[in-house]
Amino acid sequence: MKKVLIANRGEIAVRIVRACADYGVQSVAVYADADLDALHARMADEAYGLEGNRPADTYLDIGKLIAIARRSGADAVHPGYGFLSESAGFAQAVLDAGLIWIGPSPHAIQSLGDKVQARKIALKVGAPLVAGTPGPVTSAKEVVAFARQQGLPIAIKAAFGGGGRGMKVVWKLEDAAELYASAVREAVAAFGRGECFVEQFLDRPRHVEAQVLADAHGHVVVVGTRDCSLQRRNQKLVEEAPAPFLSDEQRTRIHEAARDVCDEAGYTGAGTVEFLLSATGALSFLEVNTRLQVEHPVTEETAGVDLVVEQLRIADGLPLSFTQTPVPRGHSFEFRINAEDVGRGFLPSPGRIKRFVPPSGPGVRVDTGVDGNATVPGTFDSMMAKLIVTGATREQAIRRARRALAEFEIEGLPTVLPFHRLVMQHADFTGPDTFGVHTRWIETDFADDLAAGVRPEPLASVALHRTAVEIDGRRVALGLPAELLGTLQSAAAAPPAATGTDPVCQASAGGVLAPIAGTLQAWKVENGAQVKEGDLIAVMEAMKMEMQVTAHRSGTIALKATAGAAQEAQSILATID
Repeated sequence: MKKVLIANRGEIAVRIVRACADYGVQSVAVYADADLDALHARMADEAYGLEGNRPADTYLDIGKLIAIARRSGADAVHPGYGFLSESAGFAQAVLDAGLIWIGPSPHAIQSLGDKVQARKIALKVGAPLVAGTPGPVTSAKEVVAFARQQGLPIAIKAAFGGGGRGMKVVWKLEDAAELYASAVREAVAAFGRGECFVEQFLDRPRHVEAQVLADAHGHVVVVGTRDCSLQRRNQKLVEEAPAPFLSDEQRTRIHEAARDVCDEAGYTGAGTVEFLLSATGALSFLEVNTRLQVEHPVTEETAGVDLVVEQLRIADGLPLSFTQTPVPRGHSFEFRINAEDVGRGFLPSPGRIKRFVPPSGPGVRVDTGVDGNATVPGTFDSMMAKLIVTGATREQAIRRARRALAEFEIEGLPTVLPFHRLVMQHADFTGPDTFGVHTRWIETDFADDLAAGVRPEPLASVALHRTAVEIDGRRVALGLPAELLGTLQSAAAAPPAATGTDPVCQASAGGVLAPIAGTLQAWKVENGAQVKEGDLIAVMEAMKMEMQVTAHRSGTIALKATAGAAQEAQSILATID
């Protein structure tokens, strides 16, 4: 390969740009309108616009991505993670276009990305498993029937995809129908298809995973283990490698099961085999992510391996640069730095960064897709950066992490940094002899009260206004940010008339305000319907989080916002009189 198109954004795109430079190939970035001045677009050798802001119109549009690859002269495509990274259809489209696909084969993605088929493969090779449906369910009735047979809690999971999208845990039988509908909506939005299956949910388990690399020469190597138990909304916040407090037997079982599953599927490339480990020591296969993971840097730091460069080697037909599991060198933590307000239940908080000062010093690595004065849009993931801290021992890594987190400064919008700082002082996580956290620890055990962050200023429009212009007799398309065009308007222009929709006034008059800045996914009631206080009336989504909107009073509802439209936080969705 000579030139790689990176079909992704943010810190992972920056990470791949750097790996391409290290490997000696050129990089091509793509960007949505909101990412026009993003770090990955500036760092790549070339960058091309996707003309839009919704994921479906940009990073999920296969036709646009293939067209840009051809236009740029790229001969390979790296999908990063998220978006189309686990799409067998995208992998096949890349191959059909005569390009190199940097990832597992479409067949492997199909067989392991389909969680139902992955379970069958795991069962065939003898990997540990909890009870689950033999295939995708087709209705909420089937979900209820499984729950009654196997008992609660149960997990409804998107059959295609990962990252916690399309996964809902049912704790009460009466919630099953709505949670099933929510899982389907999320799965369709994130992965383009809504099939879901159901399995038993292990309460208060650890989340342990194995990083795997496999080449086309028959080598399948487990690079190492990670613990990813600190999660909210089934999405990880803190990871560490190697996974601590595992017995030799448990670690061996994880390695063997991960290797056997990938070998049986004919896997090539980087992938992650995930497991749940109960408090009683029961181990259960969870799923396979057929892509590079967000948390790959902790494994890189402890294994001494560049996983992205290994991906490029594999795609070039070369063997792995090693054939045995590396002996871990020290211990690493990774902290996801998200634009979320921890004092408001980790509420996504898009906005503009006014100050960004990352830490440095021994054992500190920062992978980021932003810098000072960057904008974190509400249409994509809330993650801005990853802080990776490494020490010779877990104890040293903890001390370094405390120092690095204290040094990290971000202003302009709320972040999860206050949470990370408290976690690194909590005995459940940092104790020398026991590991007291689990996948629901944040919701059930973390008792520290965190103050709500300062609300970020509303974002200006990130849309680009495009027009045709002629330069030296050649027609070209010119895209200008709406914010820039606004500054070109006459200073004498009359100010806009008052609309009479002040949020405070509307709230006192019965207005239903948007709890987050995001997209109004769907109305759950009809215009003019009678609602009662506490009724579910709408669903909003922002930055991979779906939030239910309930009626704050009883009365007749008048819908003011359109389903599918973007909303600012505290904007008027409806009135109830």
